[in-house]
Amino acid sequence: MSTTRRQFLHASTATALGGSTGWCRSADDDLAAAAPAASVSIAFSRFDLGIASGSPTADSVVLWTRLTGSDLPTRVEVQWELAHDEAFTRIAARGTDMAAASWAHSVHAQPRGLEPGRWYWYRFQALGERSATGRTRTAPRPNARATTPLRFAIASCQRYDAGHYAAWRDVAEQNLDLVMFLGDYIYEGASRSDFPRRHEGGEAHDLESYRARYATYKRDPLLQAAHASAPWLMVWDDHEVENDYAGLQDPRLDPLFPARRAAAYQAYWEHMPFPKAARPRFDTPGGAMRITGRLDWGSLARIHLLDGRQHRDPQACPRPGRGGSNTVKSAECAALLDPRRTLLGAEQERWLAEGWDLHRPWNLLAQQTLMARHSWTDTADGGGTYWSDGWDGYPLARQRLLGAVAKRRVPGVVVLGGDVHAHVVADLKADFDRPESPTVATEFCGTSIASHGRPQELLDMARTFNPHIQLSRSDRRGCMLFTLDAEHLQVALRAVDDVNDPASNVRTSASFVVEADRPGAIAA
Repeated sequence: MSTTRRQFLHASTATALGGSTGWCRSADDDLAAAAPAASVSIAFSRFDLGIASGSPTADSVVLWTRLTGSDLPTRVEVQWELAHDEAFTRIAARGTDMAAASWAHSVHAQPRGLEPGRWYWYRFQALGERSATGRTRTAPRPNARATTPLRFAIASCQRYDAGHYAAWRDVAEQNLDLVMFLGDYIYEGASRSDFPRRHEGGEAHDLESYRARYATYKRDPLLQAAHASAPWLMVWDDHEVENDYAGLQDPRLDPLFPARRAAAYQAYWEHMPFPKAARPRFDTPGGAMRITGRLDWGSLARIHLLDGRQHRDPQACPRPGRGGSNTVKSAECAALLDPRRTLLGAEQERWLAEGWDLHRPWNLLAQQTLMARHSWTDTADGGGTYWSDGWDGYPLARQRLLGAVAKRRVPGVVVLGGDVHAHVVADLKADFDRPESPTVATEFCGTSIASHGRPQELLDMARTFNPHIQLSRSDRRGCMLFTLDAEHLQVALRAVDDVNDPASNVRTSASFVVEADRPGAIAA
């Protein structure tokens, strides 16, 4: 880790602890400040939501920021720079984007023609001020032989008021190539009085309140440090809109929900490093935004990004007069076995089935929730008891997905998920009713950054009914770290000692290895 990077992370931590250090101004920043634009002040009041990058390809990456301030003009020119070095003495690309009030003065710059497989530094300038500096990178050429491992993290469920973000400090310190965020970037509900932090307002329900909620999260210095440390790949889950929504239906069966979803989708795009082409469309009820996509990381891996919310069928067997999730007994909910029901939607199911890579050693499936069957009761008693919002609520859709993996012998399938606020490591079976059936894929479902989990004793009891689950820990907050090469995937389950302390120690609570030609996790 460079001196500049250590100073940057130290400054972020000091701010989180209530210090006045703020963003680090390193020696390299001083060199940059001496560049021709001498009148530019190194201040962040216009850039107090931080910066981010994402959606990398072999020749491009998205650079994000959002201007703030009550006196912003309707349209503001924002200059951006991308450099080969932290001191910005060797500029690789520069340009100007227009930040418009109609899109919350957000910027989604997309420099092209970049060199594949290399690191860059970036920053923004507007209205006489300059942003902090971020680090990003491009992906290797699609057919480039892997000479170094891919190092990445998965994270999800960062409820702001539930705790502090020591886990993000840990991510920022790891020198990763990628961060995959797998849903629940914000929580739409009001703050709880018994939680350690507070955010503004009550429940987010319109464009302005969603924007305000994102701004609260974005101002956290440890989250900003994680964004500035590496490019992100993002998928959403439910709390970016409303808990347990499905397509155009929310749990309250509110006829006005499509308008709420459209506002939430707009705010999501405004605050995430997605390209301009991903901007939501509003020509249909509820808006539409494509987050489904793929990234080939050289010859090493294909990463598939799935949308498990926008296109799904409503949850099966809801409570009377309600939508949303329920805990149901298989024997009492015939809809669970309706083959027409889908979590991904028919079009996305086809897209995934046709896009498995049969030549690279790894296929990484980044999606929102736990895929492994997880019954809360003995499956010999009426087929088990399941939570209907996850893949257990769409068992035949899961069977189609895993059946295609087995039939086509797709190599190195590793499912990555979040949502359940627990570290879960599982073997994905061709037939979960037969524990001796072949393992066709491996699953690592990461715990939450801050959101609270269910009592651990409930998960301990449930494991007796789910022998394919190797580990499940709901008493840990944190993330998962991965190191991937052509032969092995090494996994570290990271756990925060105290989620109420932004300076908390973060340690590895368990480690696993997966072999490229042998599905299933091996405790290390």
